[in-house]
Parts: sequence; structure tokens; C-alpha cells
Amino acid sequence: MKPSGETGGDGTATGSAQTSVSPGCGTAQLTEDELVAWGRRIGATVTPPVFIGLIGPLGAGKSVLARAVARGAGVRGALPSPTFNIVFRYPVSGAAVIHADLFRIGSVQELAGIGWEDMLADRRGIVLVEWCGRAGSELPNNRWAVTLGFVEDVARREVRVVRFGEPSPLPGFRVPGEGAE
Repeated sequence: MKPSGETGGDGTATGSAQTSVSPGCGTAQLTEDELVAWGRRIGATVTPPVFIGLIGPLGAGKSVLARAVARGAGVRGALPSPTFNIVFRYPVSGAAVIHADLFRIGSVQELAGIGWEDMLADRRGIVLVEWCGRAGSELPNNRWAVTLGFVEDVARREVRVVRFGEPSPLPGFRVPGEGAE
């Protein structure tokens, strides 16, 4: 599938690249470099608050995408995986990047112990949550779900994006050299 182009808040194309993004969903196969570039654009352009749930098997690229979003938002320095700490919070100019990993959460009741409600209430937050399905019914109504998966071409990952409710818009996928104006 051809990666989609830039999309505006309503999901319509805003460049000359081909688009496969509807107002609430899009799918592409991206290399790691393309995934990182997309993540950096998300971090640089998204308007907080926004919740992005990251879904997929081990090694699919959830942490790669989360780190790229954080870098795009202005986070500098080390960005370790939150697998053991569960939550890392990075203050950036006018916002906060919150990167959480719920892999070690055994039940929805444990969310209170990691400051779940505070994460969701932060109006300046770019909240990135790996293994977000473990939050069950505690997921916010307005969110993005980004599912990463393996495909036949080992150099690529399938990236599927679904919108729930009315979250802040995300930029669409773009491959370097496509859609240049």
C-alpha cells in the first residue's frame, strides 16, 4: 500500500502526495526511517492534549515511534524505555511528553498507582502509551490508536491509525520525496 500524504484536521489531503487516510483511519507500510520521520512530525505539529495508544507485538516499533514523537516535541537527552519504570514524563516548551508502558500492569486497578488520571487530565500533555489495551475501559474517549505490525518485507512495518472521538489531528504518513511541493 502506498503511504498517504499530509492530511488536514478533517483528514483531507493537503499536499500533492497520494493519500489513503480517511478522516479517522489510515494504513501504510513504513521503513523505520519513515516511521521516525512521521513520529517527529507528530511531535512537532500535534496540539496537546493528545493521547496516542501504541499497539503491536514486541519489536514492532512502538518505542521507536514514541521516542520519535518525543524528539519532535523537543525532548533532548536519553529516552529510556519505560518498561520497568512504567511512566516517564519529559517537560518541553509549553507541553509535556508522557511516555508510559503498561506491559507490566496486571489490572486496570493498578493504573491509579502510576498516576493515570493525572496523565489524562494534563491539558499540555502528549501522552504516548505502549500496550494501551491493558487500560481497558479507562482509555480516554478522544484518542488515537496506532497499531504496528510485521509484514513480509522485514525492513517495513505496517502502521494502522484509527481515531476515536475527537482527538487533536495528527499529520498523515509521508515518504521522503513524495508529495514535495
